[in-house]
Amino acid sequence: MPRAVGAVGVARLVVVHPRPLVGALPLDGDEGVLGRIAGAPGSLVVAHPTVSRNHALLRWDPGAGCHTLADCGSHNGTWLEGNPVRGVPRYLFDQAVLRFGDVLAVYERREVAVADAPEVSLEAVPGQSLAAVALRAAVARAGHDPSPALIEGATGVGKERIAAELHRLSGRRGPLVVINCAALSPSVIESQLFGHTRGAFTGATTEQLGLFRAAAGGTLFLDELGELPLELQPKLLRAVELGEVVAVGSTQRQQVDVRLVAATNRSLADEVARGKFRRDLHARVSLCQVPVPPLSARRSDLLAWLDRLHRAWGQARGHAELPPLELHTDAALALLLHGWPDNLRGLQRLVHGVATTTARAPLTQAEVVAGFGGEPAPRVETPPPPSTRTPSNPTPRPPEAPRPPEAPRSPARVRRPRPSAQELLAALERLGWSIRATAKHYAVERKQISRWIERYAIVPPARLDEDDDADDPA
Repeated sequence: MPRAVGAVGVARLVVVHPRPLVGALPLDGDEGVLGRIAGAPGSLVVAHPTVSRNHALLRWDPGAGCHTLADCGSHNGTWLEGNPVRGVPRYLFDQAVLRFGDVLAVYERREVAVADAPEVSLEAVPGQSLAAVALRAAVARAGHDPSPALIEGATGVGKERIAAELHRLSGRRGPLVVINCAALSPSVIESQLFGHTRGAFTGATTEQLGLFRAAAGGTLFLDELGELPLELQPKLLRAVELGEVVAVGSTQRQQVDVRLVAATNRSLADEVARGKFRRDLHARVSLCQVPVPPLSARRSDLLAWLDRLHRAWGQARGHAELPPLELHTDAALALLLHGWPDNLRGLQRLVHGVATTTARAPLTQAEVVAGFGGEPAPRVETPPPPSTRTPSNPTPRPPEAPRPPEAPRSPARVRRPRPSAQELLAALERLGWSIRATAKHYAVERKQISRWIERYAIVPPARLDEDDDADDPA
């Protein structure tokens, strides 16, 4: 009996390498066998010579709320996050990278299915991942709403591009005025935003309108809003709430028709809790929220982004028909498993490096890792060269999930799926920030908890448990 995934969410396997096989395989039933040719109903067909006829089994685990992955005795092996899958099935988490022979895929899972927003430009918000679809839906909702909007995302995720799309969707006839709050001079930031009269301060030889009035009838985009000085935030709140500004050196209030779009690469809610940002201003500017996922949360789009940035690199240099970069499987895997702390900026740096220094031959793993700019490369276990030979007995046995070994004297720990940032933070707080106890809870090594803390940029207390500090500095 098929499981109605679409009613409560969606799960799928997105093949991302090699290019001819790129596409999504929906996981709609309780289980599906991935293989080279179609078999039983629900088969996941990946027609590649390095994929066995019955290669791997994906099965829904209702208790864990995700799928498990098991190898079906394939010739070239099954790999999860760069590690071989042997013995008992392994849990899959959202954005997990799978390898079947020379085929790479990304497992995607979301609790709620989201419809795409065709009115949002694919040039502004590209990508076919579930995360990109959800992002376009959020942009569509905020674009048609005249309320202030807050774009939240890490550095390099493309927040300014999204602000421009919000302005386009709003239909406002005025200009889009962009300013980075971190680039504003602290001594004259008030006059830069609200303007000043002649003689308001030393050097004010002429009257200046300020950014709010310059954006009249349009949109003012304040990037890095969290950098705005605390003492200036009440004036920004008045401008947003009442639609009026007072120039420096003046007592006259002037009405402005401006939609405010702000962006931040930090959590303003956390800044409010620390007293670094006004609660009332945060509530006002975040009426429409547009969370932008990092590149590591939309892995199925990563290689397409590589092609997109490579085309842009070529066009900027007069190469209109530049052929796409070709990748060895190990190179593509390294790209998918990399953390990309700089997001699209980091990928753009890699494109520039490999496009200017390498030949037309497929990129190797070493060339890709060299383009990470000194960032640590992911650790992967290198599989043996895949074979495309046909077994002497082409009739496969019916696929079965591998059975666990004989039960040991003490029960084996079952690895849980990788937690979300919120789940990990809740577990750490519940367990008193003990790395040891948290590792035991998730049935992983303590170093893995430290890696998750770093991956999610979680800030621990001043010091952790003494027993944990010795092994796992966070």
